[in-house]
Order: sequence, then structure tokens, then C-alpha cells
Amino acid sequence: MMRAGQAANVVPFTDAEETRADDVRRDELRPLYREAVTLVERLHRRLLDVVKDEFDRRGRDDVNAVQALLLFNIGDSELTAGELRTRGYYLGANVSYNLKKLVEMGYLDHRRSRIDRRAVRIKLTEKGEEVRAVVEGLHLKHIATIEQIGGIGPGEFQMLNKALNRLERFWTDQILYRL
Repeated sequence: MMRAGQAANVVPFTDAEETRADDVRRDELRPLYREAVTLVERLHRRLLDVVKDEFDRRGRDDVNAVQALLLFNIGDSELTAGELRTRGYYLGANVSYNLKKLVEMGYLDHRRSRIDRRAVRIKLTEKGEEVRAVVEGLHLKHIATIEQIGGIGPGEFQMLNKALNRLERFWTDQILYRL
């Protein structure tokens, strides 16, 4: 038992020991980080496959999976292409192309902003709303079965979402602060 005024026998790490401990930690993180990056990429592609499959089952080939998710993410909002990006709905490098095609095909309505005539505001048409409803139905079907079939419940999703949000913040900081 330590008495007041006595220092614990704490031996500080030497610089070499700290460096070795940092190297061990990095060696432990390296495969986990790479697996996470691979999973994020693979999951995005798999989500697109799942959406495409749903539309294929319905005999619909009028929109692709990226366009369907874009319409879903727009939802009830009226916004600009720039707002799509800042809200995190930016899917792929061809957002302008996909927006143009969706307008041409009648899924989106567009008009010039009253405030900034250079900006174009977009919103779903009735046809776009139908696509959004298909994706919403797919999400509801997954929500009803993911815990029983996928074995993923609220606790796992909370931990997953927290970790993914932190990873996104880390990557954002790498860009913003040139770390």
C-alpha cells in the first residue's frame, strides 16, 4: 500500500520502446484498415446490385441503380446538384450526367432558382416518386428481416454507424486539413 507522498514505481518507456509499441500498433491496424476500405467499396457495389436486382424482379430497366438511389435520396426535397453533394447524396462521378438523364426521362423536374438564376433546383416528378417508393419498399423489407436473417440488430448498427461516421470524418479531415 502506498502512503501519501510516495511515488509509485513507474518506469517510463524509453524512446525505443515507444517506437516499437507504435510499430506493433500500426502492424495491428494495417490489415484491419485495409479490410475496412475494401468492405466499404464492396458494400457500395453490393448495394447497387441489390437495387438493380429489385428493379429486375419488377421488370423495370428504365433507370439504373445509381439513378434509383439518387431519386431515393432526393426524396421530398427540392435542391440543387451542389446540395446533393453536401448532403452526402452524391453517388458516383457522373451526378450531372445522371441528373440530366433523369430530367430527360421525366423522373425529375428542374427550374432555375428565383434567388440565384445560375442554380437549377430539382425535385421528383410523379414518375420519380414511383422509383423512390420502390427503393423505400426495399429498405422496409430489409429492416423487417435483417435482424432475424442477417443477425444485425440495433446495437451492431449503432457501433457500425459510429465507426463509419468516424472514418468519414477522418477522411474528410485528410482532405480539408491536408493531413
